[in-house]
This record gives sequence, structure tokens and C-alpha cells, in this order.
Amino acid sequence: MPIRQLSETMINQIAAGEVVERPASVVKELVENALDAGAGRIEVATAGGGLNLIRVVDDGSGMPEDELALAISRHCTSKLGDDILDIRSLGFRGEALPSIGSVSKLAIRSRTRSADSGAEITVEGGRVSGVRPAPSNRGTTVEVRDLFYATPARLKFMKTERAEATAIADTVKRIAIAFPAVRFTLSGTDRSTLELSATSDQVEGRLARIAQVMGNDFPDNSIAIDAARESVRLEGHVSIPSYTRGNALQQYAYVNGRPVRDKLIASAIRGAYADVLPRDRHAVTVLFLTLDPAIVDVNVHPAKADVRFRDPGLVRGLIVGAIRQALANAGIRPATTGTQAMMGAFRPGPTSYGHPGPANGHRAYNPQIRPDFRAATSANYEPQRSPFRPLDAGFAEPAQASFDAGPLDSADTRAGQSEVVEALLRTELGAARAQVHENYIVAQTSDSLVIVDQHAAHERLVYEALKNALHARPIPSQMLLLPEIVDMPEEDAERLALHSETLARFGLGVERFGPGAVAVRETPAMLGETDVVKLVRDLADEIADSDTADTLKERLHAIAATMACHSSVRSGRRLRPEEMNALLRQMEATPGSGTCNHGRPTYIELKLADIEKLFGRR
Repeated sequence: MPIRQLSETMINQIAAGEVVERPASVVKELVENALDAGAGRIEVATAGGGLNLIRVVDDGSGMPEDELALAISRHCTSKLGDDILDIRSLGFRGEALPSIGSVSKLAIRSRTRSADSGAEITVEGGRVSGVRPAPSNRGTTVEVRDLFYATPARLKFMKTERAEATAIADTVKRIAIAFPAVRFTLSGTDRSTLELSATSDQVEGRLARIAQVMGNDFPDNSIAIDAARESVRLEGHVSIPSYTRGNALQQYAYVNGRPVRDKLIASAIRGAYADVLPRDRHAVTVLFLTLDPAIVDVNVHPAKADVRFRDPGLVRGLIVGAIRQALANAGIRPATTGTQAMMGAFRPGPTSYGHPGPANGHRAYNPQIRPDFRAATSANYEPQRSPFRPLDAGFAEPAQASFDAGPLDSADTRAGQSEVVEALLRTELGAARAQVHENYIVAQTSDSLVIVDQHAAHERLVYEALKNALHARPIPSQMLLLPEIVDMPEEDAERLALHSETLARFGLGVERFGPGAVAVRETPAMLGETDVVKLVRDLADEIADSDTADTLKERLHAIAATMACHSSVRSGRRLRPEEMNALLRQMEATPGSGTCNHGRPTYIELKLADIEKLFGRR
């Protein structure tokens, strides 16, 4: 077949294959156009999962009548100057509207602030109608009907209406987080209405918008981030280690206000939480990166979902360092969800007494139980022998005896026998009162009850001490009797050589050995016998992927974690009161002690107010 020029319709449909992947892609492009127009209110309506109808209404600046025809022409935009590196808007290519119009029935109505009336233009399957007058409020209304009707083969790859509607909602929420001062409304016959009221661009307003999207639990279980390195600034909020999710869908990242799903940022978040989360759990994060547009390329993905940084190491180091520093400065905080679950477990149900009876749990009166019962008379009444006599004087408060636990092995009350120092009650974890089931320390603060898993807590303390010892000096290495020669692609060998000094600090001696090979002469002594070839190739892959050599450090940390698990206080060991209090004080002084090495919580806290609610006092 000879080379020929494709028609304009075919070109737009090819572009639509890249830009318009599904209905959520259309919503993303139209909402971004509304934001670029300075809208303060955006309304999105859908039907049939967005395949039947997508309508986006905004109150932005609008378009004059003579620019409507340009708006649906390829590579026509008002957002880009002469410098492709200086992109300060969400959209810039001028491809979205003509691409959408080539595969659907598109109608655009718009009116500027100064115009007396609006104008409208329509596109059906790439066929453009003339511009005509139309009634319109200030701003723009874009209506997309019968998406992919011009390319019916694409409809076979769509998911169910519910799935597409959910993807649209996620897209709107993801964009809305970055623009808290804009009011968003999402409605339609295929969903319940979502309204996100406008807040403000300040930190408080941004956190309020995050709560609207992610729920009120996140602000209560998050830590603020505000850090900068060179010309890059990082802001946002990240979850405490005990507040996690089963997937990474609630990790939101923004570069200059643009929502992105970037591998480098996701990798940095995983690295920052590597020591405090189990492998199958994910942190909840909302991060905003602000940097000079000239040092980030947003024109590397058709949907602009990925970006490329000029200095990826700088960005990754900033994210990892800022999150770890914030976690360390935050001290220890239990997740509020743990308290809620604990209250749910304690809250009595209708059959909490374990025997039949009325709904309140009390045994119903049965007159057959005491058939001989008669009211006592003054003649035969003996106060000292009566079962209904008042409580003995020994139970009065001034003379109350110490509680005797008796032979119970499940509780150790020695911590409660000595007078608690008032100052300990004002500490974060309070004063130890008892040890129950020879594994859990019960402590009291001035306004709460704390239960600590002694093994999990001490495991974290030992692990942190081992890590500090590892990083305080170069890690001891063991010389190999014969150097291990590892063949690999030349570019991988070069990357390892560039990171040889970093690897040497962790006890791995690597040097070039001719073209396409490296020689390993030393390995970390902690690793013992290890598969050197696999280790070196894993390091080369990681350096190629994220320009870091953390694999070796993670292996050393994994060994330290195993050592900590086996050398920490075991479950079943009885602790003296001073040992319990010492453990609590060490937890307060150790960053990350709210979770163990495996990501499980080391303690839970129940506020006095919550306890009073359980007993109906509030």
C-alpha cells in the first residue's frame, strides 16, 4: 500500500485512541479545561456510565464566538506560548476537544463575561457544524453524547456502567483535592449526587477538602508535610503507620497542581514506609510537589498521567526524607480506627449476659425460685444474718482493702501496688498499672487507658537500636576467597560502578571487570552465605528503575528485624513494674514505635470519654 496522507477525521480518531481511553478520560479533559478557564464552580452530570451522556458546566471565562471553531481544531490552544518547557496549565496540546468530537456527538455552548449572548458549535463523528447563537450563562457547557458511537469496536472494551461511573467519580475526586477553592458537583442517573463545597487554598481549606473526599478519619490519622530541597517544595499529609489500606488507590500525588500516577513517587512512598508497614498494606498520602516547570517534563504521556523529572534522585530523596522526618517528629500515635474497633468490641449487645432474659440482659423474676419467701417481720428479723443487710463497713472508701487478685495467672497487679507518680500520668503512655495474660501492659494516663503489646513494642525498640548501630559506622564485610564475576549488560555494570562508594558503606565491594562484567570481592558479614549474583543483579535493576541502591540496605534491615524479633521480650514473661514503665518511656523516645517491624500496632488507647460512653455516663 502506498504512503498517503490520512484524513483529518482519521487523525483525530487515532489521537482519540490515546487521549480518550474511557469516559473518565473525557471527564478529566473537560474538567481540566474548566479549571484552566478559572472556574469557581464545576458541575458534572453523566448517564450510562458516561457512555450515553457527559455534561460539564462551568462558570469560567468562556470563549468568544469567533474562537469556537478553533477550539475543536487540532493543536489550537490558548494555554501554550513559545516555550514547550514553560507549561503552567493543566492542558496545553489542543487535542482533547477534536479527539472527543471525532468519536462522539459533541456540543459546546459558551459565553464570555462581556458578551450579551452565547454561541454554540457541534461535532458529530468528526463532522463540524457552523457556529450559531445560543442561550448560555457565563462560562462554558460541554455536552458529549453517545461516546464511541463512531468507533463501535471501542465499546467492546468498556467495563460495566457501574465500573465506568466509579472511575469518573475517582477522576473528579482526584482533581478536586488539588483545587479546594472550587465547588464540584457530580450527579446523574447512574450515581448518587456528590457535592464538594468550596473551602480555601490555605492549609486548613486543603485539609477540609481532603476530608470531603477521603473521609473524616484521614485528617485525624495524618501528619502534615512541609519540606523543601533546592528548588523543589513538598507539602501535603501522610497517614500515621497504624492507619493503612489494602491497596495504593488512596495515594494521591500532584505536580504543580496536576494529578499524576508516577512510579518514582510511588516508589518513594514505599521506601519511606518500608520499616513501619507490612508488605500487604499501603499508606494513605496526599502529596503536592511544586517546582519550576522547566525542570519537569509533563509531555511524556498521552493522558499526562506520568511526568519526568530532570533530577529524579532529588525528588525521591525529598519525599523519602520528608516523610521519615515527619513520622519521627510525630512521636507515637495510635490510629483512631483502632479505638473505634475497640469500642465496638466492648459495646454490649442484646445478649451480652449469655443467658435468656429481657432485652436489657437481666434475668426475669420467677416466683417459683423461692416459694417460701415471706416478708421479714420485726420479730424474727436478724440484721447481721439478713442477705439484704447494708454493705459492711469494710467497703467504705477510707478503709477499702487492696484488691487481691488471688491465684489468677492472667493478671499481674504488682504495678498497681506502688503509688503511681503523678508525673507519669501526664506522659504519652502513662504509668503501668498491670500486666494481663503475661503479654499486655495496662497503663493509665491522665485521660485515657493504654494497652501495650510488650513483645511487639520491645521488638521495635531492639530493631531501631540495631539499625542505628548499622548506620553509625561502615558495615563489617567479609572478603570472598575468590572474587565473584557477574556478567551483565554494559549499562548495568556502569550503573553499579557509579554507586560503588554507596555499596561499600554497606559492606559490598564491587568494581568493574572488563566490558559487561563486575567483580564482587566483599559482601556484608551480616548476610552470611548469600547468592551474590542474584543480589548484584537485583541492585542493578533497582538502580536502573529508581537510581537508588536500597535493595542491599533492605536486606540488612530484614536481618536486623529477624534478630530483633528473636531477642526481644517474649510473650509470657512477667515484668516488674519498673520494667514496664521503662518500656513505656523507651517507646515514647523511639520514632516509629507505634508499630512493630511487621506493621502491627504496638498499643491501643481508649480515652476516658470513650470509656464513659461505654458505661452510659455520656
